[in-house]
Amino acid sequence: MDGLSSIPTTSSWCQQTLKAPIGCVGVGVHSGQRVGLTFRPAPPDHGIVFRRTDIGAEVAARFNQVVDTRLATVLADGDARFGTVEHVMAALAGCGVTNAVVEIDGPETPILDGSAAPFVFLLDCAGIVAQDAPRATIEVLRPVRVDDGDAFAELQPAVGIGALDMAVSIDFAAAAIGRQALSLRLTADSFRHELARARTFALAQDIDHLRAAGFARGGTLENAVVVDQARVLNPAGLRMPDEFVRHKLLDAVGDLALAGASLHGRFVAHCSGHTLNNRLLRTLFADRTAWRETTPTQLSLAAE
Repeated sequence: MDGLSSIPTTSSWCQQTLKAPIGCVGVGVHSGQRVGLTFRPAPPDHGIVFRRTDIGAEVAARFNQVVDTRLATVLADGDARFGTVEHVMAALAGCGVTNAVVEIDGPETPILDGSAAPFVFLLDCAGIVAQDAPRATIEVLRPVRVDDGDAFAELQPAVGIGALDMAVSIDFAAAAIGRQALSLRLTADSFRHELARARTFALAQDIDHLRAAGFARGGTLENAVVVDQARVLNPAGLRMPDEFVRHKLLDAVGDLALAGASLHGRFVAHCSGHTLNNRLLRTLFADRTAWRETTPTQLSLAAE
């Protein structure tokens, strides 16, 4: 067989990168610092790499490079930190980009409007191109689960070919949030239409404590949904009635993208967050009997 002659050139089969660089400027939600971000193309098998242009450091976007999961997912290489990467990773994964350099000139990615939609817009403007290399896939072979009290996150073997099915539920005491649940099969279309616009959120009662602890210094009603018991404080309200669980699912997409390859399986979680999501990947990859590396082509042939 010559190269990829028998493999369709689609985001589900081939690696992809950007056609051209593109960037933006914003504020870090926790640091409050102004920061610029630029997406750059990368060659096949490069993966996603974050680069700090201000200090000349870089780190691979991998689960084992995560050093902090309090309120955001933080990557690090030595003393070089790359904060709040989950929305960027979610946009890249949701758009099918497997190879890219993400340059930032500060310690944290910009929060923009608190969702992944602005990053999706940037990737669309840059353009996405298929590469002459098969997409790597991690097939979940048996269930793997992590728990924290009533909260849990689990990966199970897939039902179907080349898919990541996701089912997430949340339960908050604040009446404006309450209990919410959402299930979907992750595709480029479902990510764009069901998840990308869902914004991060916070409880008004927690904000002073968070800022005293060094978090949320760049947070405003322009980049987060703020809830005070039964009230949503944002003047324009919610983008969708269940925006909260949709954002939790968006975060999970970004966190799970740190597997370094597309996951073929089913993700089920209740009240999970960055910490459990990262623990889940670490638990999966620590058990060599729970997964195997494959390609969409091999999965398709195995199902025939």
